[in-house]
Amino acid sequence: MTATDIHRAIDAVWRIESARIIAGLARIVRDVGHAEELAQDALVAALEQWPKSGIPDNPGAWLMAAAKHRAIDLLRRNKRLERKHEELGREIEAQQEMAVADLEAAIDDNVGDDLLRLVFISCHPVLTSEARVALTLRLLGGLTTDEIARAFLVPEATVAQRIVRAKRTLAEAHVPSRFRAATNSPPASLRCSRFST
Repeated sequence: MTATDIHRAIDAVWRIESARIIAGLARIVRDVGHAEELAQDALVAALEQWPKSGIPDNPGAWLMAAAKHRAIDLLRRNKRLERKHEELGREIEAQQEMAVADLEAAIDDNVGDDLLRLVFISCHPVLTSEARVALTLRLLGGLTTDEIARAFLVPEATVAQRIVRAKRTLAEAHVPSRFRAATNSPPASLRCSRFST
């Protein structure tokens, strides 16, 4: 058989069997569009293979089998894709839950305790009164070194040096590490005597 004879035979088989193949595939994949594409894929496979191997004894069954194999592959691929989507959905949901939990924890975290702790650190007795004022205005008041210097009518370098010395003194005395992470009141060593009971 020549290639032209094989193409004519494939065309004849396709005209006879295509409706039955598409109908069978539509029942399997439940989508007429996909069924038609799968049937055409089987036709392409026949056009590629039959000129080399010859026309099978039952060409309609061959086309149906080839199309069903493609349909099964499509169903398996869709199942894998569906599982992947479910996994991704669970991951995204877990990440969102963690983000919400982190946000809630951050919102619930009492910033007031941290600020109070910073007040006690800035006003620690190990610092000179000038250093306490400069450090408090810088850390808690948000003032720049220049603004603090102008307020006290001293050179900016003097205020900058006070702040640097204050930080160094606190670090050498390990003052921040002495405070507990969650405390309702300042440590007893920092309470003023008039407030102690």
